[in-house]
Amino acid sequence: MQEDRKSLDDRQKLTDLERIRHSCAHVLATAILRLWPEAQFAAGPPVENGFYYDVELRHRIAPEDFPAIEAEMKAEIKANHVFEKRIVTRAQAIKDSESGRLGGLSERPGNPSKFKLGNLEAIPEGEPISYYQNGDFIDLCAGPHVLRTGNIGAFKLTHVASAYYKGDERNPQLQRIYGTAFKTRKELDDHFAMLEEARRRDHRKIGAELGLFTIDPDYTGPGLPLWLPKGGAILEELEKLAKETEFAAGYVRVKTPHLAKEKMYQTSGHLPYYAESMFPPMELAEGGESLKRESAQAGSITQRGNDSTKYYLKAMNCPHHHRIFAAEPRSYRDLPLRLAEYGTCYRYEQSGELFGLMRVRSLNMNDAHLYCAPEQFAAEFNAVNEMYLKYFKIFGIEKYVMRFSTSAPEGLGRKYVNEPALWKQTEDMVRGVLVDAKINFVEVPNEAAFYGPKIDVQVWSVIGREFTLATNQVDFAVPKRFGLVYKDRDNVEKTPLCIHRAPLGTHERFIGFLIEHYAGNFPLWLAPDQVRVLTIGDDPALVSYAKGIVQELRASLVRADGDFGTDKINGKIQRAELAKVHTMLVIGPRDLAANAVSLRVHGQGNLGAKPKGAVIEDLLAAIKERRA
Repeated sequence: MQEDRKSLDDRQKLTDLERIRHSCAHVLATAILRLWPEAQFAAGPPVENGFYYDVELRHRIAPEDFPAIEAEMKAEIKANHVFEKRIVTRAQAIKDSESGRLGGLSERPGNPSKFKLGNLEAIPEGEPISYYQNGDFIDLCAGPHVLRTGNIGAFKLTHVASAYYKGDERNPQLQRIYGTAFKTRKELDDHFAMLEEARRRDHRKIGAELGLFTIDPDYTGPGLPLWLPKGGAILEELEKLAKETEFAAGYVRVKTPHLAKEKMYQTSGHLPYYAESMFPPMELAEGGESLKRESAQAGSITQRGNDSTKYYLKAMNCPHHHRIFAAEPRSYRDLPLRLAEYGTCYRYEQSGELFGLMRVRSLNMNDAHLYCAPEQFAAEFNAVNEMYLKYFKIFGIEKYVMRFSTSAPEGLGRKYVNEPALWKQTEDMVRGVLVDAKINFVEVPNEAAFYGPKIDVQVWSVIGREFTLATNQVDFAVPKRFGLVYKDRDNVEKTPLCIHRAPLGTHERFIGFLIEHYAGNFPLWLAPDQVRVLTIGDDPALVSYAKGIVQELRASLVRADGDFGTDKINGKIQRAELAKVHTMLVIGPRDLAANAVSLRVHGQGNLGAKPKGAVIEDLLAAIKERRA
């Protein structure tokens, strides 16, 4: 709709599916007006996975009203009304709003279309003002739409929420009616089947069931996850994978503190532009004495002295790594220098944005910064992309796309560093690497980092859910701010390019993705409970044999334990299956006599009796090779 799109270009870029959903929003409004003619409508755009329309109505719409609304929508679709567009003058639009005709089925004396009047004000002078009409319903809208209501396909209303008009809490609060639509009934059914599977795989639900992590808002604080032992095992495995991969690729590991002086982030440029996403500063006296603090009724008062210094919790590792680069003289022989760290960062996400492990305030970053000369850039940037592809293969990620985010001329000096020549140079360099390597990417303007172009890696889980997994960023600005230099072959000082990369993103978000991707059924190498040895009964000889197997596995750093009690074997197997233990080794009298084990794998069942030595050898190989 005219008030819902950013620009004419954006409006013309709606996909076929977005056109269907945009049109369905008009049909929703038509249906609501047939049931409640006094309804006042604000905006109703297509959004990710559906559409909505904001409405002011004394009646509180609830899911119980959906069948009646959907029946009216089906009648409008069956009528197969044409979506007719016409251009009007601003004066005509104001007149139609004042009469209540806009956003209505007819004129409504005494009930003007107040939100349409507000939306008209947002349309710039000189931009065409257009209506779309389907049947009796006329709306202020720039389109586009499907040709007829009968082209809409299959739809369903989903839920109701509240929203302030134009997102401003000073404005009236409206009811936001959500729905979704697809070309066919099968696509609609598949969508809701996926949503149901997504609920079953919710990382918060599975994380609690398997004892992977907890969030304690009362003591630790919201958005600050605590890793339980089983979750800690996954963390360790991912870090081990990254360290091995990075070591083989010539990275060196560093370690930096969790906080730094204000000067660090002023120099990097993060202050003041990133301040809202950082925790408030701490002020400390530098003379060896703490600042004097006095209690007050409203809280704590800090008395500031002239010698106090502000410290910030680390929101990103890059400034620290820049200082490590600057700690020693560098020459072209030292480049490329690849500094890697599992650094904990802290970001003050708004409370309403926190979501399980996906949006947190404490982040363990699989971070690294690559300092290189311009002629080394292509090889280094491509090597990072190749590392991403290697990880995708390990984790069974088959669908991905790299979003190449560039700058916009109008943002230079405000949103972006004002270096137009360097922007063009580095964007051309990144684009060239992606094209030459035949990497699947899309180019997105005006979404770069403030210091250079970047790539956001979008991946899809096995059930089709999209995640932003990691980043790969070019930085031509901040090294200069820190005075980073190396001497080239001619002994001339030059500023290196810096590549920021985090192929596994943050552990929190990546583990959240993996929990849902695998539905908690992790491959052997990653499973918190890798092996459990189960005895049929508690005969001392059986138990001794079983304990020996556990000890042998644990000596090879396999996460193995045993269940040697008097419970029936079916109960022991059931417990192991519920805990999603990857491999179960069942020991009975025949196994003891044959120096064998009966092998069970979670989700596969009984695989039969096998020699103990061969099973252990294969388990160790599967873990080492990180088999899927």
